[in-house]
Amino acid sequence: MTADTSPVVTRFAPSPTGLLHLGNVRTALLNWLYARKHGGRFLLRFEDTDQDRSEVAYIEAIQSDLSWLGLDWDGEALFQSAHASRHSEALQTLAEQNSAYRCFCSEHQLALDRKLATSRGLPPRYVGRCRNISAPESAARAENEAFIWRMAVHGDQGEVRVHDALRGDVVFARRDLDDPVVVRTDGSFTFLLPNAVDDALDGVTHALRGDDHLTNSAYQVWLLESLAYTPPIYLHHGLLLGEDGAKLSKRSGSHSVAELRADGLLPAALIQAMARLGHPNIAEDAQDKESLLAHFAADHISTTAVRWSDDEMWRWHTRLLHALPAEQLAALIEPYLPDTDADRLQALAVLIGGNIERTDDAAAFARLLDAQAVPDGEAAAILKAAGSAFFNIAAQAWQKHDGGDWKAWLNVVKAESGCKGQGLFMPLRVALSGALHGPDMSGIIEFLGPDGVMERLQQACLQGSDGV
Repeated sequence: MTADTSPVVTRFAPSPTGLLHLGNVRTALLNWLYARKHGGRFLLRFEDTDQDRSEVAYIEAIQSDLSWLGLDWDGEALFQSAHASRHSEALQTLAEQNSAYRCFCSEHQLALDRKLATSRGLPPRYVGRCRNISAPESAARAENEAFIWRMAVHGDQGEVRVHDALRGDVVFARRDLDDPVVVRTDGSFTFLLPNAVDDALDGVTHALRGDDHLTNSAYQVWLLESLAYTPPIYLHHGLLLGEDGAKLSKRSGSHSVAELRADGLLPAALIQAMARLGHPNIAEDAQDKESLLAHFAADHISTTAVRWSDDEMWRWHTRLLHALPAEQLAALIEPYLPDTDADRLQALAVLIGGNIERTDDAAAFARLLDAQAVPDGEAAAILKAAGSAFFNIAAQAWQKHDGGDWKAWLNVVKAESGCKGQGLFMPLRVALSGALHGPDMSGIIEFLGPDGVMERLQQACLQGSDGV
């Protein structure tokens, strides 16, 4: 059965040598979307052959982050190391058919070769010095000399054809390709062979990845065809760049998912922002993964580079935060307002839900729950500037006021204090809510009740000062 007619199988294959970052998320998401869109399977495979750098802690962290994002995989997680013997067998097969060979050239010699090629205006490819060493001589020299393994891809004739669902067939002339290294001097494999062989053994039919892998795909197609495997169909999308247009990195704005989780980001916000990069036909009202799947069309993914935007991600966060049911929002803001009665916290979530952009913004409204919570920064300065005399007037007016009508009370305070505009409104807002911005004052008064309003005005008298 060929890849064109078999059930779709995609994979996400991170190296467990670090945390999940934005570039990894895009790769995982696109492969997940493609598999789910086509009723296929999405595999998680850890490329853990670099034993010196691979850590169990990173394996667990990556799985946790994918689960948090809702990118579920099918079956148990796979491990590249489980196929170690098959990788060695593949190398042996390539060697027997003269498609791979030992290279004994020193780093010094290779550097000289590259320098000479560059001086002549040629690409710095390997010159093929060790390519025609006989098998017996190669084996004998390997007893005492350091060596690497290369694939014998470069040739004066022939071509490699990469089937790409976004770009059409991409054809590479073998004269333009190198003899890439597949095994290092320490005996460890580079990315090329294990990644390709694992795709074949795992039944991967489609691989979505950045176009920086396009040449790697040519080498892997050649390798797989040499081993009589059917290569997957590739979809090489445009790269994900930082906001400055440079390759995405920590310095250009990349984040680990762990950092974003710690910052209180809603996972759906990251998914929404990431899914739309280079995929302009996704509708604005597609706000859950089911809707994203309905709009997802792989042939619409851009082949040009796209730029990441933190601002866009956080805009989605705010939009989704405002749409949350009060019960869910209450659970998210609880860490910033601990020891609060559940019903009271949910009522607060109803009140302030449309006025916070991030969950930690809820901390600014602590005074709504605790009259003795002291505002800081600009809010504290506003209380001080208003002065205790102002709040005494407001408290007396409130005692005489009946019915909780905000505007009626405001007019009385205005008349008796002589204050107006921001000098009238802001001190009252801060005194009652502790925040500079927030819900309608009528809603705040209803939430606090008559006694709650009076208690906060009395506290403001203590916290204000005369003569400022």
